Amino acid sequence: MTEPINAPQLAVWLDRLVPARAPVLAAMEAEAAETGFPIIGPVCGNLCYLLTRLTGARRVCELGSGFGYSTAWFARGVKENGGGVVHHIVRDAGLSARARSYLSELDLGDVVHYTIGEAVATLRELAGPFDLIFNDIDKDGYPGALPVIEQKLRPGGLLIADNLIWHGRIFDDSDRSPATEGIRTFTRMVADNPAWTASILPVRDGILVARWDPTRRA
Repeated sequence: MTEPINAPQLAVWLDRLVPARAPVLAAMEAEAAETGFPIIGPVCGNLCYLLTRLTGARRVCELGSGFGYSTAWFARGVKENGGGVVHHIVRDAGLSARARSYLSELDLGDVVHYTIGEAVATLRELAGPFDLIFNDIDKDGYPGALPVIEQKLRPGGLLIADNLIWHGRIFDDSDRSPATEGIRTFTRMVADNPAWTASILPVRDGILVARWDPTRRA
């Protein structure tokens, strides 16, 4: 039997291939490891940075931003693309404050806009369109977020969504929890809509990368 694509040794190998990070980013990774706070990690962070650069994104919105780790990767890409804005959105004022501190130390605060509130409701009120939207909210909220994302993403824009493999729970037919069902429903909504051209990359916990083209609707 072959080992799964996301075998632990593969994760370690991929981590080692990511270029050395700034000390502040390394400190954020250490904090996440010590506290058990979920972050996307260096492999997915580097992927988000790469996709930001490849698409020339200058307007990015994060749905679920934590203490700013993923924000740092997007903000670096936006800054190197010539500047713009990355919307950091969290419900928790403490997380927002920690993100401000970290991103200021990284000299990225000038391209980040901070909002304390519910992510999808905030996106609904923001002026679009966006070049890139990152979705990492509570998993039962994924299906409801998708129509709002579609309204706010520019044609040709990119959606990145985290946790599409969901620790393997999507393969367990007996798991009918709201979070797991949310991931399944969201995945099918994207896959069944011809306006999305999408692929799930089996790194870490599964990253969806999808291009939006509303002219391709059925």
